[in-house]
Amino acid sequence: MRFRLPGFLDPFLLLLIALPLVATVLPARGGTADALDTATIVAVCLLFFLHGAKLTPSDAKAGFTRWQFQLVVLACTFIVFPLLGIAIVHLPGSFLSPVMATGFLFLAILPSTVQSSIAFTSIARGNVALAVSSASISNILGVVLTPLLAGMLLGSSVHITPESLLGIFGELVVPFVAGQLLHSRLKGFLARHRRVVTVVDQGSVLLVVYAAFSIGVTQGLWTVVPPAQLGAVIAVSVVLLAVVLGLFAGLGRLMRLSREDAIVLLFCGSKKSQVSGLPMATLLFPSAQVGMYVLPLMIFHIIQLLVCATLANRFARHAPESATRETAAAPV
Repeated sequence: MRFRLPGFLDPFLLLLIALPLVATVLPARGGTADALDTATIVAVCLLFFLHGAKLTPSDAKAGFTRWQFQLVVLACTFIVFPLLGIAIVHLPGSFLSPVMATGFLFLAILPSTVQSSIAFTSIARGNVALAVSSASISNILGVVLTPLLAGMLLGSSVHITPESLLGIFGELVVPFVAGQLLHSRLKGFLARHRRVVTVVDQGSVLLVVYAAFSIGVTQGLWTVVPPAQLGAVIAVSVVLLAVVLGLFAGLGRLMRLSREDAIVLLFCGSKKSQVSGLPMATLLFPSAQVGMYVLPLMIFHIIQLLVCATLANRFARHAPESATRETAAAPV
């Protein structure tokens, strides 16, 4: 499968950047906000259903057999990243407000992305099958690990209740398992309509971004996040991404991973899922403050897409001919 490299003119990225501005001018209110909330839940459920239906059970099984590699990726995602998030929380309050610091800590405990991790691995001529299983395992376990870490690290900032946990389970896990069970019936349709998953993936993100910012704007988001604070969020996002990319690239060399596996570790270990994170945020944080808490996630997400797209293109240019042929033949 051939992926189009995201860039500054990619429509999805442009919409991702534009939607906060749209929500600032035209936030959803009243009945429109209620309808948007329902549409968002439906879109997220559909997205995880399609990801479950698309993932071949044999690929998932093969990924689990590489348990040592999977443990390394999970450690990067759920141990190294949270430790960096804790370090960010201890930055001076005069530079980064406590709410924004908590938003970064929430970002740090999220699972890896699915689609973009796989897409960038494919572009870079990495081990696509391993990326599929690594990203999927991270998201499946993230449904349990993220709320658990949130309760341990975020304290009173989040409201973890049986209802919120049930909501996460119902919106993410149940659709994914249902998709896995129906894989054999739907694999032909998804093979013929590969664009469907991409449209649902991007559409669900855009819906949740608009909904989150609409809530934030109606609750005075931009009155409590001045330009200087927004600049601090961007700066911390850039530094955080640079640190994790450097750490995980060095770890791949230290472990003497093959070029293809090292690419999977780099992309799956360093990326954070906005698709999983935004629905979880709406269930864990008070609705009046969710827009502020997810601001670091949305800024980081845009930066990681742009930087990882550049890296993937660079890896592709330097890929050996054998890797190019193998990746071209690998199904995604």
